[in-house]
Amino acid sequence: EVQLAESGGGLVQPGGSLRRSCAASGVTCGTDSMAWVHQAPGKGPEGISSISASGENIYYTDTVKGRFTISRDNAKNTLYLQMNSLRPEDTAVYYCKTGSFRGQGTQVTVSS
Repeated sequence: EVQLAESGGGLVQPGGSLRRSCAASGVTCGTDSMAWVHQAPGKGPEGISSISASGENIYYTDTVKGRFTISRDNAKNTLYLQMNSLRPEDTAVYYCKTGSFRGQGTQVTVSS
């Protein structure tokens, strides 16, 4: 059974940072691309960043480029998202996904 266990969400002030983690089990992390998706209140899910199996190919949506950094440690079967310079408009539920599987999602709230 594939499971993606996330951690690292919460409340942060504008300009602050958070680091999200996504630990995969039941799947070999280094064989498939992985991604982070967010869903803001009242909006549909949006893929914000993805990383290839090897980590060589990385994509960011324009809204997070330069502020967020995706990475993976295939030895630990874990995906990361370092979120810096957070803005109120980054408030959303964030979840990781690989193939047809997704994590449970964690709320990130950026507010003073």
